[in-house]
Order: sequence, then structure tokens, then C-alpha cells
Amino acid sequence: MRNVKSILTNFVATHWHPTMKKIAILFFLVLAQLSFAQKRPNIVLVMADDLGYSDLTCYGGEISTPNLDRLAANGLRMNNFYNNARCCPTRASLLTGQYPQKVGLSINGNALTRNGATIAELLRTQGYQTAMVGKWHLSDDIQKAKAEDQQKWLDHQAFLDEPFASLESYPVHRGFQKHYGIIWGVVDYFDPFSLVEGEKTIKELPEDYYITDALHGKMQEYLQEMQQNPEPFFMYLAYTAPHWPIMARDEDIAKYDGVYDEGWDVLREKRYQRMLDLGLIDPKNTPLVPVMGQDDRTWESLSEMEKQVEIRKMQTHAAMVESVDKGLGLLLSTLEAQGDLENTLIIFLADNGASPEIPTRPGYDRSSQTRNGEDLVYQKDLSPALTGTRMSYTGIGSHWANAVNTPYRYWKMESFEGGIHTPMIVHWPEGLAVEKGSFSSALGHVTDILPTILDITHMTYPETYNGHELTALDGQSLLPIFKDVQAEGRKTIFLEHAHGKALIKENMKIVQPTFKEEWEMYDLATDKNEVHNLANKQTEKLNEMIREWNNWFAEMKPYIHPRPGSGPH
Repeated sequence: MRNVKSILTNFVATHWHPTMKKIAILFFLVLAQLSFAQKRPNIVLVMADDLGYSDLTCYGGEISTPNLDRLAANGLRMNNFYNNARCCPTRASLLTGQYPQKVGLSINGNALTRNGATIAELLRTQGYQTAMVGKWHLSDDIQKAKAEDQQKWLDHQAFLDEPFASLESYPVHRGFQKHYGIIWGVVDYFDPFSLVEGEKTIKELPEDYYITDALHGKMQEYLQEMQQNPEPFFMYLAYTAPHWPIMARDEDIAKYDGVYDEGWDVLREKRYQRMLDLGLIDPKNTPLVPVMGQDDRTWESLSEMEKQVEIRKMQTHAAMVESVDKGLGLLLSTLEAQGDLENTLIIFLADNGASPEIPTRPGYDRSSQTRNGEDLVYQKDLSPALTGTRMSYTGIGSHWANAVNTPYRYWKMESFEGGIHTPMIVHWPEGLAVEKGSFSSALGHVTDILPTILDITHMTYPETYNGHELTALDGQSLLPIFKDVQAEGRKTIFLEHAHGKALIKENMKIVQPTFKEEWEMYDLATDKNEVHNLANKQTEKLNEMIREWNNWFAEMKPYIHPRPGSGPH
């Protein structure tokens, strides 16, 4: 209860007869303690976008993340937690507790269906206040009939009053009382497309606008409003960073001058050693493997100009991650100011691993020009000076992506560990019963977040919501792990996206690369970074797991109905 002790004490001291003050104060303090202990927690979910597994200092990185490090040092880190390999599917599972195929997000660009109730919708039924800032990406992507019209729309040069999707699919119609952020999934950080507050399109921005900073300002505004009321609150903070196009302020990029000059191989080696020092990984089952890329370039093979562009890319990525952490400092100070931090559950994770994507041309969801008609520079025309600025439009590429996903291989979209393994931090002083700074190796998945919240708030998952029949949850509560790091997690995780497939069953994993047909199999107990393919050695086990995956996917198929206008991000 916010400041309950001081409020009651001051009231008694001011209004009660002196002979009764001592007894009254003690009586009210006991009541306050009981009320405080029974109070439902506030909940803050924080999701980063395309974050590398080892980007945070508390996960082995060199990027400055003191606020996330603070949460980790005083909370719980889960080192065996998984997402769905890509933006939309993960966000759908986070909010509904179901596999994305069941709730409309078998592919990117579709709207969240009504057979899954969101965390916000369910908490609203229990009196929670709800707010969201950031990236939604769970509405149908609208496409103009003509490509040139679509491009003008993306460039803020036409159709400025038109909605970015059906309004009923916006966050404010899925349980959030307030929302500030983007409806689509890809944005120019200095002039974002699909920026709204509630249903209203935001058409004009200040000259010094940068979306990560703007999200933090709005987050604080919403939090302070909710803190004025006695009801608990739920805040969903969904970042766009560090998703491409990589863009940051010059002064933030400059902080990392010299840090990445030795290239991606050295970065991987240094991060790996720090992860060993932290006790995050076991070198016996996760040895260091070389950086891999989508091409055979090596750092030594690059020209000096190419190296300078690549260095600047990684500096920009680091600056974007640090900007996320700065905002979490604002979150913590805002919670502390009203005495809310102790009884607020904060969960931080990422929607997928770092991205190998380098956009090569405008179109679909990518800008071509600024509002005043200046051309943005894509990969082939990049110079070191332009890279990371508001005039460039690029990504970090596969080599850096694999390096920041240390120690795992691959990246976003793939169901290998580098694509689906997320850092996961839980901070809840009044609710965690584990030692501060603990690690849990329990298997967990993004579908587990909603069941955990239901468990914590003593809610029962309903059969229907707002007239719609709900399909069953696929996750399970993490609350036992919050009480005991030795508690077991779930036994299986099924994955499918862009024709990539996987099944994790306890220590065994089968995985199929995107748009390939051959299954691979790994024993994660001895080979966490998927080097030794056992598919030809344990064919009986492989076939057993393939049958199990096929049976699961057969259950998903009735829900999969791709809609016109959907496409990749």
C-alpha cells in the first residue's frame, strides 16, 4: 500500500486524543501490514525487440545496462527461457498464453484473434488499471493498391489521416485503457510510421524526437497517473529497439568509439568469457564456436572502409540498447517515488534473438524519404559517417547478430538457440522467495507469462471473454520457480514459423531450418549450442519426436487462416 504507514500515522497524530495515539497507531500499523501483505502486485512487462542474448552486462555484454543489471542482481535470471523466434508470434503468445498459430499470428502482419484474451483484458476484469507504450504489431497490415501510394504513406507524404489498421484491433480495444506507440512493426526512430495515441494518429513531431525517449516519457506519464489511484496497475512496455533500421543519436553512438574495432570474432570471445565468469553457461555443454554469417566474409577480408561501416553499425546497436536501459532507470525511479517498487512484478525479455536482416530497398513497411523529400540511404550507399544516423536505413547483419547472440548459433526467425533463446529477468522484492541474483535453468516459454499472472493474482482462466469462446492456454505458471530456483519448468516447447520448426522436449531438441526439409537433432544437455547433429545416429528418437511435432501441428492447423495483405517483417 503506497505510503500507508505514513498516511495513517499522520492522520492519527493530527486528529486523535493524545492518550489514544500510541494504541491507535500500533493498531493501524498492524492493519496496514496485513493490507500490504494481501495487496495484489503491480505488473510491468518489458519486451525488447531483436535483442542479442548477451547484449546486457548481466548476460555477458559490454553495453552499459546498469538498470537491468540492478534488476538482475536483486532478482532472478532465467537462462533457459524461449520466445517464438520473431516479433508478432512472440507478442501474441506473451499476451494470450497461447501458441501464436491459435490466435491469428501464424505469420507476421495479421491481427490478434478473439479466441485469446489478452493479459490486459483479463486484468481489467479484476479491477487493474492498464496501459501500454510501444510496439503493438498485432493488427492487420493495410496495403495501398498502388506501390507508389504505399510509399508516400510510409514517408508521411500522403494519407496522413488514415488509420494504420482496423481500429478495433488497436491496443485500446484489447484491454489497454491507454496506448502510445506504433501499430506496425518497423519504424524510422526519428519519424516513426503508424504512431498513435489511443485511436488518434500523431501527425506532427518535435524536431528532436527519438521514439525510445518518447516511449519513456509517456511511460512515466501513464505510471504517475495510475499511481494516484488505489487499484493495482499493469504496464506493458514494448520497445522497438534495437530492431532495424539501426538509428541512434550521434552522441550516444560516440560513447562506443573504439569498443568494436577488433571485429565480431573478438566480441564473441570476450562475451563468452564474461558469461563463464558470471556462471551463465557451462563450457562443457556450451563450448565457444566461431562466428557464423549468411556469407563467408571474415573480419580480416574486409576493406578498411567496410570495417568502419561495420564498426559504426555495432556502435549504433549498442547505443540503442543503452537507450532502453536508461528508460528502465526512469521506470524504477518512478516506482520508487511512490513506494511501489517492492510490490511490483517486473519481467524483462526479448521477442527473438538479434536480427541478421539488412534491408536493401524501400517498400512494404520501409521508408524511402524523409517528410521533406530527402532520400534515405540503404546498404549499398552507406558510409561510416551516415551509418546509424536518421538518414541511413540498415541493420547489423548476420555476423554481428551471431556475435551478440553469443554463445548460440543463428539468429532471429530461425528456431535454433540463437533465434529463440531470450534473456529473462524477474524482479519482485515482495514476491520472489529466491536468493537475490539467482539463476534458474528451468525450461520456460513466453506462453508461460499469462498463466503466471493468473496464478499470482488468483484468477481463473475463463471459458469466454466478451462473448467470445476462448481456446485453452498453452503455458504454465512460473510461480513455483519464483519460490524455488530448483523447481521444474515445463517439459515441452513446440515452435513453427516461416516453415522453420522445432520441438524441445526436456533435454532433446529437433529443429528444422526455415524453408528446409531436413530435421536436425541435438542433446541440449551436452550440446547447448547445437554443433553435433544426432539425426543420423538416433533415428528412432528423431522419428518419435517428429511424430509428436506433427501431431501438435495438426492441432494448430484449424486455426491457421492467412489473410490478404499479410507479409514479412
